[in-house]
Amino acid sequence: MIAAADEGASGGRRRVAIFTDETGWHTRKLRQALTRRGFEGRCVDLEQCRFDSGATPSGLVIPGFGRELPLAGIVRGIAGGSLEQITKRLGILHALRELGVPVYNDARAIERSVDKAMTSFLLHKAGVATPPSWALESEPQARRILMREASAGHSLVLKPMFGSQGKGLRRVGMVDGVSVPLPELAALGGLACLQRFVPQPESAAAPGFDWRVLVVGGRAIAAMKRVSPHWVRNVAQGARCVACALEPALARLAEGAAAALAMDYAGVDLVPDPGADCGAQVIEVNGVAAWRGLQRVTPFDIAQAIVDDLLQRRMGLPCAFEPTAAAEARVCQFGSGVTRSA
Repeated sequence: MIAAADEGASGGRRRVAIFTDETGWHTRKLRQALTRRGFEGRCVDLEQCRFDSGATPSGLVIPGFGRELPLAGIVRGIAGGSLEQITKRLGILHALRELGVPVYNDARAIERSVDKAMTSFLLHKAGVATPPSWALESEPQARRILMREASAGHSLVLKPMFGSQGKGLRRVGMVDGVSVPLPELAALGGLACLQRFVPQPESAAAPGFDWRVLVVGGRAIAAMKRVSPHWVRNVAQGARCVACALEPALARLAEGAAAALAMDYAGVDLVPDPGADCGAQVIEVNGVAAWRGLQRVTPFDIAQAIVDDLLQRRMGLPCAFEPTAAAEARVCQFGSGVTRSA
């Protein structure tokens, strides 16, 4: 199938689909990385792809690829939509896998990571340190959990089941000494998705932080601290990116999280917790991770690492990227004093 696409309507050019609903810095970096390896990256919106058993031998139509299929696909973004639309878009990715086209990350990994409840379940199942979590449709049960946690002095993070960039997060329970009630579940889509909040000492002079670790091909390759006086520390919410060493314990924890969800690449978010074995707990695993902020504080070429892992590990092609100890040393050698705003 791959050979046929390589020699077919693409005119001998080796084309890789970059699935995205918007183009910009990330897609440009991926296209440049593909070009350096002799491939052409073409941005494709999954909304424009279709199942069409009469139009192509494969039964799929991928805009920009004629009657052929891409050699591989990189998932950079999936637009929101109705349940039916999202099912069809993920179906395209499932179908490509069935046709033997490597998809990075594939639909199964995307589904695991966007579903907060499944993410927590798989991390817990794999023994990866992560805060206790609950996902339930019973409002009385949810309120009992909240009361029990509040009586123990805990607050809970109420999350949208499907969310990103820190949007829609709120704390409930005992928050800074004040009892914050759970909203009615009818206003939350009928579902309470809760995770125990992990506090840390902080002040105006020393704001709190979490870590973002990028895992590519099973190996943690870069890390940063996201520093903010607000407990939601996503770069999209204004957190500062601060370079930090990729400590071995942190790397192992992030790699375990990515493996638990079977991710090709993942942005793993961790919070410091002195009571945990590794000194941290995993709170999120992102299957369509942004890395612009991280790239600003590391010399490591992240887009090239992603492309090279796709070509080498998933497609079996000779490639320059080798995640060796020397490469890891280059990532880890800089200290924690450099800051950038993302």
